[in-house]
Amino acid sequence: MIFSSSIFIFIFLPLVVFVYYISSKKIRNNILLIASLFFYAWGGLSYLKILIVSILINYLFGILIDKAKDKINLKRCFLLLGIILNLLLLFYYKYYDFFVSNVNTLFNSSLSIKNIVLPIGISFFTFQGMSYIIDIYRNDAKVNKNIFSVALYIALFPQLVAGPIIKYKDINNQINFRKESIEFFSYGINRFVVGLSKKVIISDILGAMADNIFNLSTTGIDMTTAWIGAICYTFQIYFDFSGYSDMAIGLGYLFGFQFPENFNYPYISKSITEFWRRWHISLSTWFREYLYIPLGGNRKGNVYFNLFIVFIVTGLWHGSSWSFIVWGLWHGLFMIIERLIRNKMWYKKTPSFIKLFSTMIIIMVGWVLFRASSLKAALEYLAIMVGLIKFNDMTFTYQYFINNKFIFWIIMAIIGSTPIIRKVSHRYKNNKLFQLISVIIISILFIVSMIFIINSTYSPFIYFQF
Repeated sequence: MIFSSSIFIFIFLPLVVFVYYISSKKIRNNILLIASLFFYAWGGLSYLKILIVSILINYLFGILIDKAKDKINLKRCFLLLGIILNLLLLFYYKYYDFFVSNVNTLFNSSLSIKNIVLPIGISFFTFQGMSYIIDIYRNDAKVNKNIFSVALYIALFPQLVAGPIIKYKDINNQINFRKESIEFFSYGINRFVVGLSKKVIISDILGAMADNIFNLSTTGIDMTTAWIGAICYTFQIYFDFSGYSDMAIGLGYLFGFQFPENFNYPYISKSITEFWRRWHISLSTWFREYLYIPLGGNRKGNVYFNLFIVFIVTGLWHGSSWSFIVWGLWHGLFMIIERLIRNKMWYKKTPSFIKLFSTMIIIMVGWVLFRASSLKAALEYLAIMVGLIKFNDMTFTYQYFINNKFIFWIIMAIIGSTPIIRKVSHRYKNNKLFQLISVIIISILFIVSMIFIINSTYSPFIYFQF
């Protein structure tokens, strides 16, 4: 079940909200847990079994770590074993086939490929589960001996399959002591509709253009068309994922939860370092707190190695293919370069627009690695972008794609990728006329989004595959 589907919007969500609010506060968490398990089971009961195993592992090791208390070595052993079990579960379902295929290639062996179906959102709920036991180990949060509360933290449907990844210490108090309000509910609806429109209108339209061009790249496109495809995908993935995050945050507010922000206009970044402070914030903060800092963080001599490790893992987290690994290394490389040059006078004096432009080029090249079906396909596409591969016989050239529709949606995407709308909203938020106009705009966005949903084919969120 996806958020941008009629069955979710008109049946599942209204039913859950209705039952939740007519129930006493004592059982509201149980209502949410049942709804969350049903939501996940919609994709297949086999998926639900994996989620339940993850919940049981982390609940059990949370108890064991807490009971060990001052027995540091035993406590550390329980933490290590809990992390290993989490990672083994993730490895088997996400990386086993990739690992075996590479072993077969490297050693000319014939180990069997299982063709394992990837459970939706396994990377997300695995990281939340590990956050639970790590926070207990560090005494950043108290163990929760109510298994249903732990299950709700890991399986809460608004953020179960694509985040934001929420650290346990940041939300444990909300699980049992949150307060719902009309203001939260109203904000949640508005945030959900904004996210819905970002996904089904802007992202899906630009995504269709990107798909056409990337598919044509195997038969022949010109350099300009290749750049158009990269630009379309750059905006597609932003509006797809940030749209999902908006919807998840909005859904959280409907039930009194305040999830952390996951995006802060990443395409206005003037460096890759800044980009990762603005893009998928919950993942980057998770890696910083639970991997980068434990490795040594910014300590002199270790920082470049630590960044290298973090971005290899970041690439692997996104997918079991070499193109994702290279994508992670691509970003890690520029993070390291920026640390080396950030104090140079020439870099400090470089105009902001040059930094912005160069950062966007680096990001777009990375998205080609991210989007392509394989590393080979990505390198071939990049070769077309820089003119190293040229085709003499092409069915379509850039003139076919640069039309009024393309120009309109790119302008909308650029505006939506900047804080312009947010600044206007904050400036006039207390103006009665502006409030009325905002309600009308939200209503129109919802109606248009539903028209797009009814008239379009199924289009899953990109980050569901992770």
